[in-house]
Amino acid sequence: MKKIPKFSTEAEEKKFWAEADSTEYIDWSKAKRRGFPNLRPSLKTISIRLPESMIEELKVLANKRDVPYQSLVKIYLGERIDEEINSVSSRRAKA
Repeated sequence: MKKIPKFSTEAEEKKFWAEADSTEYIDWSKAKRRGFPNLRPSLKTISIRLPESMIEELKVLANKRDVPYQSLVKIYLGERIDEEINSVSSRRAKA
């Protein structure tokens, strides 16, 4: 195995790994899967225009679940995205 070089910047390391064959540096057969339970995803603020009535309905639903309405919107979006991805995957598998 080759020795992994020391990097002075994250950009330098990123460039290295984009071009290098990791199997020359890491024995992946000895790798173990690890979870990162405390890792928070990067967030990006967006602006979306919704009818006021829809926002009020979201607030009512969120209140019933005891969560902020913006969190409920993220939950709904995440569930719908998963449904769409699974639907597309199953259609491809059938084709």
